[in-house]
Amino acid sequence: MTTHHAPGPLDAPSRPAQPAHTGPGEPDPVRSLAGPGAPGALYAGPGPSGDTAAGSASGTGDSPAQGSGGPGTAAAPGGGGGGDPVKALMHRHRELCARAVDPLEIAAALEAHGMTDRTAAHFRHRDVFSLAEEMYARVPRHCSDRSAPPASAHAAPEPVAGAAAAGPSRLLTLVLLPALPGALCAGLLAGLAQAPPGRARTLAVVAGVLAVLSAVQLCLRHGPLRSPRPAGVAVRLATLWLLGYAVLGDGLLDAAVRGGPDRLWPVDTATALGLALAMWPAVLCARLFTGGARRRLARSRGLGEFAAATRPLLLASLTCYLAALAGLLALAGAALGAPPALGGAGALGALLLLARLLLVHGHRATPTVALATAAGVELAVLCSVLASRLPGCGFLAVPAETLIEVCGAEAVPTLACAVAAFALLGRAVPALSRASAHTDPGTR
Repeated sequence: MTTHHAPGPLDAPSRPAQPAHTGPGEPDPVRSLAGPGAPGALYAGPGPSGDTAAGSASGTGDSPAQGSGGPGTAAAPGGGGGGDPVKALMHRHRELCARAVDPLEIAAALEAHGMTDRTAAHFRHRDVFSLAEEMYARVPRHCSDRSAPPASAHAAPEPVAGAAAAGPSRLLTLVLLPALPGALCAGLLAGLAQAPPGRARTLAVVAGVLAVLSAVQLCLRHGPLRSPRPAGVAVRLATLWLLGYAVLGDGLLDAAVRGGPDRLWPVDTATALGLALAMWPAVLCARLFTGGARRRLARSRGLGEFAAATRPLLLASLTCYLAALAGLLALAGAALGAPPALGGAGALGALLLLARLLLVHGHRATPTVALATAAGVELAVLCSVLASRLPGCGFLAVPAETLIEVCGAEAVPTLACAVAAFALLGRAVPALSRASAHTDPGTR
C-alpha cells in the first residue's frame, strides 16, 4: 500500500516557462519524450509574442487527465494556464520514477532516452539533473521510504566501495587479488628456470598457466573490473588468443617466415610477466576512473559539464596504466634478461583495458568487435604465411614478409592492437562520458 505525500512546493510548476523554439519540420523533443499518448502531451507553438509556450492538459492526480481536455489534449497556443509539463513526463516514465532509489537513476534514464539540458528547458528546468530531482521528489513513496531523507543528485557522494566495514573486502579486491596473477607468473618462471626438461616440466607449465588464468578470472569477477554481465564467448576467445599471441606469436611468425618452425620457437617470457604484473595497475586505474566519475556526477549541474569533466579523467587513467605497464615490462625484461615487446604489449594492454571498461559500464558490441578484429588480423597474417607454402600460393605471404622484413615480427600485433585500441578509444570517450554509464555505484 502506498501513501501519497502532501502537496508541496515541488508539486506546482517549479519555474516559469522558458522559450523553446523548434524549427519547421523538426520533431518536438518534448513530445518524443513525453509520448504522443501520454496525459498532458505537450504542444509547442507560437505565442502572441512569437515565442513558444509549453502547456499541458493534465489532471490533478497521477492518473490520466480527465475532463474537458482529456488525454493527449494540447493546450492552446500561447496559453498561459497552469500547465504541468513534468507530470506528463512522470507518467511516461512512471515505472522508473517508482523504483528509483536516487535522482541520478532518473537523470541517467532520461539521458539514455535522448534528453539533453536543452530539451529540459521545455519542462521548465535548466538541466536534466534538476528535472530528475523534481521527478524523484514528486513520486509517491512507500511508508517505509517516508522516514528516509530525500536523496539529492547533488549531495555529497557516498563511498563507492561501501562503508568502513568493507575495508577487508576493499583490500582484497584492490591489492591482494590484482597482485596474484603477477606473483603466480613470477613463481612459475622461477620454477621453470630450475626444473629439468621432461614430462614434469610440461605438466608444471600447464598447471602454472591455468593458475595464472584463474587468478586473472578472479580479478575480473571482483572489484572495479567486474562486469554486470559475463563476457560473451567471442570476447573470451579473442582475449585468450591475443594474450597467447603476445607470448608465443612473434617467435612462431618469425620462424614460419624463415621456413619453420622445425623446433620449439622462443617464448616471450618478459611480456608474459609484464602483462601479469600489470593487472594491479589496471585495477587501480579502473577504480580511479569509476570513483572519480561517480564523484563528478554528484557535483555536476548538467550533462555537458559532467562529460567535460569525465573525458580528461578517462584519458588520465589510460595514460597512468600505460606508463605503469611500460615500467613493468621494462622491469620484467631486466629481471629475465630478455627485451620485452613494448609496442605490441603496450597496444594490447590499452586495448584490453578499454574493452574491459566498456564491458563494465554496459557496452558489449563494440569491445567484442574490436577484440575479434585484432585477433582476426593476427590469425590471418599467420595463416597467410603458412598457406603460402602451398603450390602457387606464394603471393599470400608477400605482405607479411615485407612488413616483417622492414619492422620485425612485433609489427603485426602492434598494428593490429593499436588500430583496434584507437578505434575503441573513439567509442569509449563519448560512451563513458555519459551519466547513464555511472549510475550503479556497486562495490567497485
